[in-house]
Amino acid sequence: MRIAVCDDEAEEREQIARTLREWYPLQRVECFSDGASLLAAARTDQPFGMVFLDIYLQKENGVDIARTLREVSPGTGIVFATTSREYAVDAFSLNALHYLVKPVTAEGVAEAFHRLAQLGDRERPVLTVTVGRDSYTVYLDDIIEMESIRHAVEITLADGRVLKVWTPLAELEGMLDERFLKVTRGVVVNMDCIEQMGVDVCTLRNGTRQPITRSKRTAIRAAYNDYVFARLSRRQGLGQEGDR
Repeated sequence: MRIAVCDDEAEEREQIARTLREWYPLQRVECFSDGASLLAAARTDQPFGMVFLDIYLQKENGVDIARTLREVSPGTGIVFATTSREYAVDAFSLNALHYLVKPVTAEGVAEAFHRLAQLGDRERPVLTVTVGRDSYTVYLDDIIEMESIRHAVEITLADGRVLKVWTPLAELEGMLDERFLKVTRGVVVNMDCIEQMGVDVCTLRNGTRQPITRSKRTAIRAAYNDYVFARLSRRQGLGQEGDR
């Protein structure tokens, strides 16, 4: 597994790398002094399994670097290592594995690896798309809807971003799972993001209202009801197992 340490202070960078090597001598640790070089490396070779990232970089904000890293490599475990808890809320909004206050200790490293192992047990399916010259990988559960507009497809994400891709919607549909439903021509929605399924309009979590194809209203509503019922049944089943 590739592991990266990004810190603009050479002494701090080496201290974290040394702690990592002491905790697990066989691990490969790559060090970077700035976010740009970290992101460049993340776009090549295999993805980083874990990145220890300083928030207070000399000319960059580690939280911003983490956001871009999350787009480039959603499966990478991000651990913030810093001198303050000021950005703790921002860190966890990015699903960071851990937030360590320096100096980074062996206990902190062990906990980060423990959390990474737990994360691996809950694999989240992803979709990789091309936007311009760049490739983006997004979690399917972060997608609210896809809409075909003038030969392109706009993918709306939970954080408000919209990715414009030129891949046909029919091709993208083949990469999705059972949670996605076509409600009208050129519009596919994530059923987990539906706030209300009306008679002729589907209202999404972000406030968007999409019309439902008139000729297929009964079938679309039935598909949505079946999905919700199956989801509730799974949750009830898990709850009963937990009570045993």
